[in-house]
Amino acid sequence: MNSRDLLRITSRTFSLGIERLPGILCDATTIAYLLLRMSDYLEDNEEMDADEKVALLNLWVDILREKEKIETLTSQLTNADINNPDAIVAQHAKEILLHLHSLPFAVQEIISKQVIHSTLGMARWVKHGPNLIDENDLDDYMFEVAGRVGYLVTQLFAWYSFSIRRRLKEIMPLAREFGLALQTVNVIRGLREDFDRGWVYIPQKYFSDMGLSAEQFFDPQHRDQALKVLDRMTEKAERHLKYALTYVKALPWWQHGIRLGCIFPLMFAIRTLAVSRNNAEIFSTEAKITRAEVKQIVLDSTLWGWSNLWLDRYYKKLNVSSG
Repeated sequence: MNSRDLLRITSRTFSLGIERLPGILCDATTIAYLLLRMSDYLEDNEEMDADEKVALLNLWVDILREKEKIETLTSQLTNADINNPDAIVAQHAKEILLHLHSLPFAVQEIISKQVIHSTLGMARWVKHGPNLIDENDLDDYMFEVAGRVGYLVTQLFAWYSFSIRRRLKEIMPLAREFGLALQTVNVIRGLREDFDRGWVYIPQKYFSDMGLSAEQFFDPQHRDQALKVLDRMTEKAERHLKYALTYVKALPWWQHGIRLGCIFPLMFAIRTLAVSRNNAEIFSTEAKITRAEVKQIVLDSTLWGWSNLWLDRYYKKLNVSSG
């Protein structure tokens, strides 16, 4: 199974954007994404306790630093659930690493550095446990799992494009916000699933300000207060998304493939946020946009994504809540 097949198995929506990136950027971002999915698999694995996760995440870092062989890790994952897309990635970790090492050295360095930092951040948060005291804790966690991804892809873009490289100092802070935007929406979208596996990525302060506990957040008897907490999360997501929009608009219009690689996930996130806003259903199920909406966003963005004026208008259009 090649890297593109693995990408499509693990994420149909992210693959739509990554596959629009030009040439080597598509290959590099695909490999980076799969390496991070390997880290996610170790972080989220429900069959392991926290100490085992931390040990394996640190082992994965040593493998990325070429201090250990990949077989040292894969030999410990023989009972992986083959129905889990991330487990399939883990089974092909050796081939993914070989593909990484076939890329230009500068590209390898960018990918390895940020994947290592992100994985170490995941290990730190697994050790810390599922208690986020305030918004600073939430931002710290989201930076490790997503903000660093924003840095990674932006550094790849800058390696590829002189125009982006010239504006790197301006764009990099926005890259962090782009990552936080996508991750905040991801937190909102997956509130119920995360709670069922023992994690709540909402700061305790958000709950205490409304006189709630994490458990009461999902109790229908406390729905009005819970929706106010949800409002606070959606407002936070909106702040990050506005910076993410600025990030995309800062990319050269003539780099249409690079822009589309960012526009697709941004617009999917904006629409998902609109669907989630003030929606009590997210306390029991995952918030999703329809396949028809995904298809329309891809079509519209491909036709008009070169225009910043259109991006502003489309952002506002997608950000209108249903009903």
